[in-house]
Amino acid sequence: MICALNNVFINKVAVVNSHSLPHLLLLPGLLHDARVWQHQTAGLANIAHVSVGDLTKATSIAGMAASVLSRAPAGAFALAGLSMGGYVALEMMRQAPERITGLALLDTSARTDTPTTRENRYAAVQSAQTHFQQVVDELIPKQLLPAHFDDVWLVNLIHSMANDLGEQVFSRQQHAMAKRINSFPFLHLIRCPSLVLCGREDGITPIGLHQEMVNEIPGAGLIIVNDSGHLSVLEQPLRVNEALSQWLAGVAG
Repeated sequence: MICALNNVFINKVAVVNSHSLPHLLLLPGLLHDARVWQHQTAGLANIAHVSVGDLTKATSIAGMAASVLSRAPAGAFALAGLSMGGYVALEMMRQAPERITGLALLDTSARTDTPTTRENRYAAVQSAQTHFQQVVDELIPKQLLPAHFDDVWLVNLIHSMANDLGEQVFSRQQHAMAKRINSFPFLHLIRCPSLVLCGREDGITPIGLHQEMVNEIPGAGLIIVNDSGHLSVLEQPLRVNEALSQWLAGVAG
């Protein structure tokens, strides 16, 4: 199922007993902290207990997954990963499928890096040792729709997250992604309600990579968000929130 979200809005959600709300765990991308999900943590607070995992300390995707699982809400939870967070989400699904009630993969891929992409990661790590700000500056046009390059708040947020995490976190995360395993062969084993979402203009993980995941994950749906690049959660937060709300309703149901 393919949907393109255009003029989407969020209806007010009736207040319910907080004890009945599902847990939703969100995973950030490269050089992101919880602020990358700020619109979702606020916008989904009435329908889920929302928390954000820390992917800054481990040196491998498997290590990130194990670390997040050790600190995740007790019992079962719904899981959403953005970009690198999607790689970790798929690894968590391998490590503890019984704990994950629903899976959302946003602007990500189940594939390993191509040799060229892997070489580019290592080159960026090398460059960041002496020119970190330049490397961050070069990331922004790859992540955002050109129409958002002049969004001062958005660009400043990306810089702020990157600067707060720093070059060492960048290096750890890039090396972890470069060495990640291919998750594609495992997709057909996923049995929970699954959402795959991407920005229509995502140049880092294009639509085709998402379509192939949908083709493999039983019952998964694909949502393509218009007017967005790789950071759909920031570029079109209301549209992403609507998609996540509908997915969570299916998880809870």
